[in-house]
Amino acid sequence: MNRSRLLSIVFIVTSFAIVSAAFHSSSISSARVGSLAPASPMLEPRSGHSATLLPDGKVLIVGGMRRNQEFYKSAELYDPATGRFQRTGEMSVGRVGQVAVLLRSGKVLIAGGWIAHDTTDSAELYDPSTGKFTTIGKMTTRRGRPSATILQNGDVLIAGGEDHDGPGATLASAEVFHASTLQFQSTGSMHHARISHTATLLNDGRVLIAGGFAGEVSATAELYDPQKGMFSETASLSAARCKHTAGLLPDGRVLIAGGSSNRDWNHNLNSAEIYDPHTGHFTPTANLNDSRFKLPDEAVQLMSGKLLIAGGSKESEIFDPATGKFDVVVGQMNDNWHYLSETKLRDGTVLLAGGYPNSDAATAQTWIYRP
Repeated sequence: MNRSRLLSIVFIVTSFAIVSAAFHSSSISSARVGSLAPASPMLEPRSGHSATLLPDGKVLIVGGMRRNQEFYKSAELYDPATGRFQRTGEMSVGRVGQVAVLLRSGKVLIAGGWIAHDTTDSAELYDPSTGKFTTIGKMTTRRGRPSATILQNGDVLIAGGEDHDGPGATLASAEVFHASTLQFQSTGSMHHARISHTATLLNDGRVLIAGGFAGEVSATAELYDPQKGMFSETASLSAARCKHTAGLLPDGRVLIAGGSSNRDWNHNLNSAEIYDPHTGHFTPTANLNDSRFKLPDEAVQLMSGKLLIAGGSKESEIFDPATGKFDVVVGQMNDNWHYLSETKLRDGTVLLAGGYPNSDAATAQTWIYRP
């Protein structure tokens, strides 16, 4: 065999080995971070809606909007067994930007949001056994897009938001919904008014409130102590941000990721940081692979302990606390859907639903993330 032919064979074998190794590496990476694929559409296109996992494993999708000022009273149920949506009862009023919390009773609290051109203090309960909504007592004030956190005793902390459209409408006040009496009661106020912030229940029962907007985007953070009914300031974020996401890590720290340093469509962030409750400080971590905002308030913690970050980009990402880095999920959405919902199902997969792109027309599309 001549030398040139031998070199050609070596080149071909080496190239095949490199391609095979790259494919093998890609396959391992794909298996490690999971994949995203389209699923059956909702019955209505929605953004700014709520999605709540019910005790029977179905997902309750409530309200939201088709476009500005076209808000839904309707609700629907996603059944993982069939992969389909079906209608259920209607709320008393169409609303967007409301809170939705599963109570220990198995019922779902729906409160606040925008109705027509203003915010509301109305609240209602959804009963999965009857498929109906029942109006209950009002919140202490009107709130559009507040945060809601179920506390360790089963009550719900509702904080901030807006009490009407326009300047000076952002709230520092907070209230607690008492699940046993179905009543709302004022609690201590935050040190800073804010909307589009995040609220994360810590392992010690306190609630971390971070970022948000009130005239300008904020880097402030504070802690709510349910035992005292008061907020105390903690260290500031490394970057001012609103419309970001937050997720509890298995070791009790909190990931804060994405958002924007501007209220609307400019200055989206790819930065991320981690709050340590033991030190009370935020520390920058690796950047997201894509800048994104108008995210679900809470990032989904997967069974592996990793966090799924979705929305505001075609790509979804997985944060791995072991490496402190983000990996891109295999498969993309067809647009940068904002204010979609994400719900972890019983089998560990995640339902992503709805949202709107840079225009105001919402989508009925859904996707399933498989780890």
